[in-house]
Amino acid sequence: MNPEEQLEKLGLELPPAPKPMGLYKPVVVVGNIAYLSGHGPLKPDGALICGRVGEQLGLEEGQAAARQTGLAMLATLRGALGSLDRVVRVVKLLGLVNSTDDFAQQPQVINGCSQLFADVFGPDNGIGARSAIGTNTLPGGIAVEIEGIFEIR
Repeated sequence: MNPEEQLEKLGLELPPAPKPMGLYKPVVVVGNIAYLSGHGPLKPDGALICGRVGEQLGLEEGQAAARQTGLAMLATLRGALGSLDRVVRVVKLLGLVNSTDDFAQQPQVINGCSQLFADVFGPDNGIGARSAIGTNTLPGGIAVEIEGIFEIR
């Protein structure tokens, strides 16, 4: 099953592709690589999931924010490429988690996005290299920011 069919089968709704909130491009394609700028947890209604994990948000809420961020990333990819079927594989993700000093489960939070990509692209192509880092704040107070590198056709 291709990614577009898998997305439909899973009943996933992509938010509108986010517009840049600064002086940058949401995606840059160089050869067969698509570089996605940092994305936040944008919901279909345009709202963002905000809060610090370990304070206002728990682990499961952080994972949901990371999953929603992944959906926003997919919306950007689809908008730039015309179809998610052009994505060959996830190469690398960098996830930043707005978290308290004593919260140490950033990788588990970013699993929300990684699991989404594994579900859409399959376990071989949907899971790539990854880093997950905690930070004391993110733009606008969002819970998670994730950037990615994707191989495309």
